[in-house]
Amino acid sequence: MKLNESNISKIRTQILVPSYNRQQLKTGIIHVGIGGFHRSHQAYYIHQLLEKYSATDWAICGVGLREADRNMANVLKNQDGLYTLVTQHPNGKVESEVIGSITEYLLAVDNPKLVIDKMAQPDTKIVSLTITEGGYNFNPITGDFNFENPDIQHELANPHEPKTVYGYITAALRKRRKQGLPPFTILSCDNIQHNGDMTRKMVLAFAKIQDAELAEWIEKEVGFPNSMVDRITPVTTPQIIDLVNSEYNYMDEWPVVCEPYIQWVIEDNFVNGRPALEEVGVQFVPDVTPYEKMKIRLLNAGHSVLGIPGALHGHKTINACMEDNLFASFMRQFMDKEATPILGTIEGIDLTVYKDSLEERFSNPNIKDGLNRICSESSAKLPKFLIPTIKENLVIGGSVKYGIFILVAWCYYSDKGIDIQNSQIDIIDERKEELNQRAKQYEQDQLSFLRIPDIFGSLLENERFRKHYSKMIEAIYKEPNIHKLMELINQDNYSVE
Repeated sequence: MKLNESNISKIRTQILVPSYNRQQLKTGIIHVGIGGFHRSHQAYYIHQLLEKYSATDWAICGVGLREADRNMANVLKNQDGLYTLVTQHPNGKVESEVIGSITEYLLAVDNPKLVIDKMAQPDTKIVSLTITEGGYNFNPITGDFNFENPDIQHELANPHEPKTVYGYITAALRKRRKQGLPPFTILSCDNIQHNGDMTRKMVLAFAKIQDAELAEWIEKEVGFPNSMVDRITPVTTPQIIDLVNSEYNYMDEWPVVCEPYIQWVIEDNFVNGRPALEEVGVQFVPDVTPYEKMKIRLLNAGHSVLGIPGALHGHKTINACMEDNLFASFMRQFMDKEATPILGTIEGIDLTVYKDSLEERFSNPNIKDGLNRICSESSAKLPKFLIPTIKENLVIGGSVKYGIFILVAWCYYSDKGIDIQNSQIDIIDERKEELNQRAKQYEQDQLSFLRIPDIFGSLLENERFRKHYSKMIEAIYKEPNIHKLMELINQDNYSVE
């Protein structure tokens, strides 16, 4: 039996299914970039709201911008937008339910006009995004919009033939303005600090070149709330598909697995209404900055602190790293000695309790978050999650040895691409070749890996940084024993001062 609307009455005897009438829902949210995280997080929150408060104006229409989104489009079409959310607790308890908040999915490459029209219709109040860091199209060093992107150049010359999120958003807002409709709110849900501010900056940069008059209207009328999102959501494995099939007696082609922890903090800056998500635990605050910095510098950085050396050591998952006492201790030392001192006070948050919860979440033996996912696109992640902490500690004279060791391990990882058993590591990074070439120049230039300005910035200009890095890079190439090196760094007497 397949998971779809026709079979839902039979499936409800096996598992929780939507109690609301999905046929009566209006699409209030267009979400660009539906993947596992959106379905475990934002779509789950909306589902809860529909279940408890009959918020019928807030169903979700998913949009995929790329050909690579076709698989998701086909699955959600076949399943009428339904999917299974499998929540796995540390104690082995499994809670599953069918989520029904996504009622439609549009693949933009097949029909761009249909997507523009859907965004432009009066019922659409919010366009939300999970398009990954790369989708924002900005230079990581300057923060400026990248007008060299061929798709952007095409859109500027052909406003009615969009390819990127910017082309679609401006086309839809242009149509709404022409029809005398209020704009929608643009809500970023990606792991970028000040994600709403960044989205606003990028949208306006694009719009000012394509349509200056429209850009003025966007600047005055459109809301771009900052937000912080959090829920560990590993890649769906065949084992999860088999679990759903065997436990609940139906076939879900693409279920989602997640941890029980969930958090969403949003700046209350919506211009055309919003769902009452505070009723289901979302925090609306005047300033998201402290919360997003906490999450990025502790959780996201913590993943990399475990993941890169973990992959070199031969661990396969985050929980396997946490079962290794040395790795667990190393990560906690990083959080306590390097990340926490630059976070300051965060209202309503006990940082010790938060760090304890991260250790528990990372240790969840049932999530098995693969290090391939954790280490993927490190060239986009580390400049946001880890390197700023190193830079800030260099300014204040704080500890930097834990963070610098991760950069050293990343260099060795990019160069050799093998673990302690000489097994090949599957490195997933758009800049894989560039990183490999830089790392391989180590013998001629000990600091070669760091000579990528848009990743490492001005780190090389700091003498204290260079001393730490040089000592560690020499050590790892001389004897690539990750355990031994981490143990040395964990010792309080390790110093190059």
